[in-house]
Amino acid sequence: MTRLDAAPGPLGRPPRIGPLRATGSATRAKGEFTPVGGPAPPGLPPGTVLGAEPGELQIWTLRGPVTEPPPAAIGELDDRERERANAFVRPQGRLTYLSAHIALRRILALHLGIAPAQVSLGRAPCPCCGAPHGRPVVTGTESSPHFSLSHSRGLVAIAVAAVPVGVDVQGVPSADVARLCVRKLHVREREELAGLSREELPIAFARLWTRKEAYLKGLGTGLGRGLAADYLGDAEGEEEPDRPDEWLVRNLPCESGHVAAVALLTAHGHRAVLRTVPADRLYRDDITALAVDTSHEDRVPLLVPRRRHTVTRAEEDARRKGREPSCRAPHPHR
Repeated sequence: MTRLDAAPGPLGRPPRIGPLRATGSATRAKGEFTPVGGPAPPGLPPGTVLGAEPGELQIWTLRGPVTEPPPAAIGELDDRERERANAFVRPQGRLTYLSAHIALRRILALHLGIAPAQVSLGRAPCPCCGAPHGRPVVTGTESSPHFSLSHSRGLVAIAVAAVPVGVDVQGVPSADVARLCVRKLHVREREELAGLSREELPIAFARLWTRKEAYLKGLGTGLGRGLAADYLGDAEGEEEPDRPDEWLVRNLPCESGHVAAVALLTAHGHRAVLRTVPADRLYRDDITALAVDTSHEDRVPLLVPRRRHTVTRAEEDARRKGREPSCRAPHPHR
């Protein structure tokens, strides 16, 4: 995830990307998560796991705790996660990283019916070059849900769905940072933001930027595709530019000072189930504490994309003609 409180780095050319498909979901109905073998997590009755109804997207948010996780919770992470956590210079950054990855493993464990430490995480092949630095995935099973993780300024967001998904959360930047980053966007997006006042620009830009990042994370390319390659602005009607085909990209409700967005590879509307994880429940020995309390739950409809454009073979050939594939590995999964 690219931070909005720092100047963006140089971007590579948009790579050549063929048709994308939902991987790992062809053998099950959409929204159906099948538990795999292995002992149930502590406190989880046999055969009981989290699930999602067809057309449902789960968004889990939590405010990073300021207390050190217990050793048992840290022990659920793999060696690479613990190494990355220890590399943080600022204590708050380390704590946010730990809480985000402990929460991710526990949520996925409840979906899979296994212990958090048994959840094996890896990377899908990059759509640009095929190298193993694409979208984060659960490995070792073909029936696992798709997921995405983001955190910024202490706020964590985790998305779980039956189709490829990307989520992004950002703190609202200053007007100066927003104006600096606008020049990297799609030409029509730059035109839309150019007419805004200094007071209006930060939130409008941040909402657009999170849509961009969520979409690129859902693709699995990161910034290898480039921020100017696709239109995700606010225009509607006959003059609306073509949007990414078969992707639903929407902003989500978020706490003051932050913005969030999600991207789903789907042509159908979804219902977003928004769940806030109280910090006092995150590190409990009984991990079902994350799921049994629905008092912090809200449901938001995500409508189908306003307009979808199906790229013909002739258009795809013309777009690819003379273009060499390029790839910049995305930022490490956070």
